[in-house]
Order: sequence, then structure tokens, then C-alpha cells
Amino acid sequence: MTRIGFIGLGVMGGPMAGHLLKAGHDVTVWARTPAKAKPLADQGAAIAESLEELAKACDIVILCVTKSEDVHDICSKLAHNMRPDSIIVDHSTISPKAAKDVHDELEKHSIGFIDAPITGGSMGAQKGTLTIFMGGNPTHIHHVLPYVQAYAKRAERVGDSGAGQMMKMVNQIAVGGALIALCEALSFAQKAGLNLEQAREMVGSGAAGSWAFENYGPKILNRDWSPGFSILNQTKDFGYCEEAAREIGAAVPGTELVNRLLQEMIAEGRGQETTCALFEKMLRMPASG
Repeated sequence: MTRIGFIGLGVMGGPMAGHLLKAGHDVTVWARTPAKAKPLADQGAAIAESLEELAKACDIVILCVTKSEDVHDICSKLAHNMRPDSIIVDHSTISPKAAKDVHDELEKHSIGFIDAPITGGSMGAQKGTLTIFMGGNPTHIHHVLPYVQAYAKRAERVGDSGAGQMMKMVNQIAVGGALIALCEALSFAQKAGLNLEQAREMVGSGAAGSWAFENYGPKILNRDWSPGFSILNQTKDFGYCEEAAREIGAAVPGTELVNRLLQEMIAEGRGQETTCALFEKMLRMPASG
């Protein structure tokens, strides 16, 4: 049986590792905070005491961590302990350049690397309905697909190393546009004296509907700013979007605007709130013109 390692047991990674266990796979986990590993141990996962122990025990290692620096650091430690022809699958959202750099470094050790960022939110992780953008060697991707499909509704190769992260940047650019559209529209509706719930339901069911209207709309109605996906994490991703856009000469003015507004919320001490808390900032902003 292929032995799978999983690193990063947060809001996304924990449920994803759980789906692997439910599918009957042999899973070993490691977490900086041991308490995060206990629910998975209760489901049958083995617990590694160190990254080195996990690397030596596993054929495929899956990451779901926060930023480029985390992936660099973890993969550097894994590289000296994994067997040649092992594969690392990275579900983190990092810069496309960082993904290529990690791929090239691991290739020197004959270890495969797939950049495979995910979208679908915490609910998608819990339900096993994530979409996965996969960049890397076609043979490596073909080998790992049966495992990642335990928590995905769609997982596809989108190109060579770095392409998975580039596709995630496309996703995040669209997410930013949908977020600001939702918050701007509903703040306008509230100031116009309209019934906010009715506005969300009627507009969201028409041409203006989106994932944001469906999933963030109820949070706005309830003034529920618990993440979800935090403002801090969203701005981290937007930074990668802007970096990649400069490299390829792409204009992303909408992304730059929503990133600036969210950065202002971080300065106000609201970085740990969900991104749709932007609605409240919109309510406080003066009319333009």
C-alpha cells in the first residue's frame, strides 16, 4: 500500500487528511501543534514525531501550509530524507516562481514536486468537493490523482511546474472581483433602505449571482465575520497575484483595489476576520464624486 504523509492540519488540511483515511489510505501526519493531529490519530492516522520521520516513512507527501517560505523550509527538510522517485504534492497557495524553484531543487534529489493549490473553501474541504489546479510532470500527476480525488470534485493538470499556482492566481483575481462586487452591492442596498435579505436572494439568483453571494451573503446578513478565509490570508494571496502580474505584464486593477481596502482593514486590527467583513468598511466609506 502506498504510504501517504500529510503536513498542515489546519482548517483545510485536517478535513482533507480525514478524507484520505475514510478512503482507506495509509496516512501518516505531522503537525507543529501536536493537538491538531489527535483527531486524525483517533481516525487511524499514524503520528510522526518529526518531518524526517514522516519523510522516511512515506511515498507521497502532501502539504497544505500557508506561504512560500513555509513550503521552501519544509521541502528542504523532506528532500534529504525521502527516497528517490517519491512525490511531494503542495496544496498551499504560494508564488508561481517559488513553486518552480522548489520543483527544480527537488528534481536534483530525484523527487517529484506538484504545485496543486486548491479552491472551494473550508466547506469544500469538509465535504470533499475541492477543485485542484495541478502543475508538474504528467506522470507524477497521473500517479497521485487517485489519492487527491478523495477530497476533490475536480483535479486536473493545467500545465508544467508553476502552472497550478498561476491558475490559482486566476482564481484569486476572480474571487477578489466577486468579493468587492458583493460588498459594494449590499452596502448600496442597505443605504438605499432596501430589505438586505431580499436583495441578496433576488440579485444572487439572477445574472449577478456568484459563489460569494451564495456563501458570503448569509455571513453579511448575520454580521458573522468569523473565517472562513481570513483577510490576512487573502491579502497574502493578492500579493502573489500582483507579483505574478508584474512578471507577465498583466493589468489587475481590480485586484489592486480590493487588496488596498483589505490592507486598510488589517491596519485597523481586523486581519483575522473573514474577507466579507469588507461590507462594513463599505458602509463607512463616503460616496465618491
